[in-house]
Amino acid sequence: MKPSSDRPKAIHRLVKKLTKEMLWIYILRLLQEKPRYGYEIKNLVTERFGFSPATVSGYAIIYRLVKDGLIEEQERDESPRKYYGITDEGLQAMRDAKEFLLETLEKVFDLTQVS
Repeated sequence: MKPSSDRPKAIHRLVKKLTKEMLWIYILRLLQEKPRYGYEIKNLVTERFGFSPATVSGYAIIYRLVKDGLIEEQERDESPRKYYGITDEGLQAMRDAKEFLLETLEKVFDLTQVS
């Protein structure tokens, strides 16, 4: 892929939409592995997925995911931190998101012609 400065603005918008604006997918992906706390999630998004969401945005998404029933707070006796784990509804949301994205890729791109 071209260096960031050489890309058209449309590509910059696409990257933003599929990373920072879809942060919930990345959070759920990390929580599929094990329960985690907020600051850990933010750091792992940067480390594993290559973009750095704002701390406030990360917590706003976490609270929305809790409200929507996709993740839940988990108490840990040994830690004062709030840990979050994915729920069955969250796992189903990930399956649905994957299916949607794969269908979209097939509809939008002729995958046999992309190199």
